[in-house]
Amino acid sequence: MNKSTKTADRRTIRVDALARVEGEGGFFLTLRDGKVEEARLEIYEPPRLFESFLRGRDFREVPDLAARICGICPAAHQMSSCQALEKAIGVADRIPPAIRACQDLMYCGQWIESHVLHMFLLHLPDFLGYESGISMAENHKPAVQRALKLKKTGNQILEIVGGRSIHPVGACVGGFYSNPNPARCEELLPALKAGLEDMCDLTMFLAEKVEYPDFEQDYEFVALAPDDEYPMNRGPIASNKGFRVEQENYLDVVEEKHVAHSTALHAVVKGRGPYHVGPLARLNLNAEKLHPRAAELLPKVCKAVGRSIPWPNSFLSLPARALETVHALALAADILENYDPSKPSRIQVEPRAGTGAAATEAPRGVLWHRYETDSEGLITSARIIPPTSQNQAQIEADLRALAEKMSLMDDETLCLRCEQLIRNYDPCISCSAHFLRLHVTR
Repeated sequence: MNKSTKTADRRTIRVDALARVEGEGGFFLTLRDGKVEEARLEIYEPPRLFESFLRGRDFREVPDLAARICGICPAAHQMSSCQALEKAIGVADRIPPAIRACQDLMYCGQWIESHVLHMFLLHLPDFLGYESGISMAENHKPAVQRALKLKKTGNQILEIVGGRSIHPVGACVGGFYSNPNPARCEELLPALKAGLEDMCDLTMFLAEKVEYPDFEQDYEFVALAPDDEYPMNRGPIASNKGFRVEQENYLDVVEEKHVAHSTALHAVVKGRGPYHVGPLARLNLNAEKLHPRAAELLPKVCKAVGRSIPWPNSFLSLPARALETVHALALAADILENYDPSKPSRIQVEPRAGTGAAATEAPRGVLWHRYETDSEGLITSARIIPPTSQNQAQIEADLRALAEKMSLMDDETLCLRCEQLIRNYDPCISCSAHFLRLHVTR
């Protein structure tokens, strides 16, 4: 329910339940004389407490358990947990290229299905003036049909590599329980290539036919930044404002803080403040590493949106996601064309005491897992920093800036624009709500 109240000099806008996002959350704004007094993204979904109940579990159980944090990005949690645990038990350097390619293929499926769902059913209605993807489909049926077909292709990749499309079970520490079925891979390849052409067309539709609000901010963008590939599963973590650290050292530069109105922690860069993770951050830091098919489109998209890279406007996350989807479709096709099912699907792993941390690029941004294991391979400590909790402070900063810039709008228009801004980040609230601090008094 949306609520607004107004006195002589004070204005309050509240949305109790955000629509077209994953999970449960709302936002609250108060303005006085056109200046924002308070801006809150309220994440009230009950905490998941995964970090606590992973303790004492065998390390081999963790990837499947971590995947249950969220049904939207389970493969991302599996990849981050697998790679962190491979470091903890000392086998990360032994993972062969064929297994790494399958991990990338799984991530391609995750990006495709998640990005397409968000772009065409959750976010595009905001820009075209519809209340939902269903009402939008009445006038844009061909685009929605193509999008649904693309999402199905992403789901099929996850099913082939991970065993099923929702909460896949195929990934394990050291690789995969079995290799993808060669016949199914061969069957999927034509759909991937056709989907790639569709997505190139849809990317230009989003660039040319959608009007993006002017909202440039001085963001600190943070993403993985490997030397020779667009980020998914590998690379140090870097910022456009100067830091570059190995994945194990992420906590040297960022910290999490508890806030009263959220079951998600707020993450900030130490000594500086909020930062932005996700497709826009990845593109701004790594545009030159896009797959050639996406790289071909980039200058055309830049011309259409009227801004060269970098894009310091969160509303441009929509074309950024589109370019990433082209990248993922093209990369998936390359991997399948070079797939060799005779290669081992996993390496042998044994329990060992150790510590490991790893980050991968979930659809919504950097997803960092850290684990400690004892000599029997039992988890003694777990820590998970998901993208939405990292973006939460930045979203609130954006709400402040947007509300002040557009304070002369009527309540309904301002409210809708604020909701649209939040959806720029495609918040995955279920992933973020993993924390609870209890204060006990006697």
